[in-house]
Amino acid sequence: MGHLDHAAYGWLTPALSYVMASIGAALGLRCTVRALAATGTSRRNWLLTAASAIGTGIWTMHFVAMLGFDVIGTEIHYNVPLTILSLLVAMAVVGAGIFAVGYGRSPRRALVLGGLTTGLGVASMHYLGMAALRLHGEVSYDPLTVGLSVAIAVVAATAALWAALHIKSPLAVAGASLVMGAAVSSMHYTGMLAVAVRVTPSEVALPGATATQFIFPLAVGLGSYLFITAAFVALSPTADERAASASAQKLGERAAAH
Repeated sequence: MGHLDHAAYGWLTPALSYVMASIGAALGLRCTVRALAATGTSRRNWLLTAASAIGTGIWTMHFVAMLGFDVIGTEIHYNVPLTILSLLVAMAVVGAGIFAVGYGRSPRRALVLGGLTTGLGVASMHYLGMAALRLHGEVSYDPLTVGLSVAIAVVAATAALWAALHIKSPLAVAGASLVMGAAVSSMHYTGMLAVAVRVTPSEVALPGATATQFIFPLAVGLGSYLFITAAFVALSPTADERAASASAQKLGERAAAH
């Protein structure tokens, strides 16, 4: 069996991946809070932004963590189409859960269905990303540890959707996002504990792209998207702020009329 190193750069990749997961969660929760206070196309747009933020945060967390993954005795490449598919899956399944919460008539039913769908989707994203690995050897998984990682993903997703429904204040959202970031990171590293690699040394060139050629630039790009979107959300007025502005404008118009 090949020796696996899950933190080849020390605490850098685990810490940075946790930060990305927490930022995505915080942004997604804030967008969901905005969505639940809105109607029509505005609600839909906020929910789409929330889904893209959380999905991007989860995917970026996974692959930033994978930058620190190393197997002694073989290079590691990534299949590009499968890696991109894992990103699309992350956004799609998170979107399904977020929209279930945003438009569900029964909050409890929407929470259970959305949490299960999103959790299984997050786990699918993780293992699709792992399926994209190309190395000289054979990758295998411990079924019990895989099952545990899936359970953690479902619990984390359900907790995230519950927070989206019940947590409103910015301080509470910040706290919830830190917990969600820890849950997503725990799911990832639990899933990685299930991995075993039997290395078969070879001089044949591996297909796919290296992490520095593909994963790192894409992660940087998606991380930039999260920061830009966070700035946009922070500068956008909330429903209460818009209501207060409209009320002040009406009072001004009445005063001018008199």
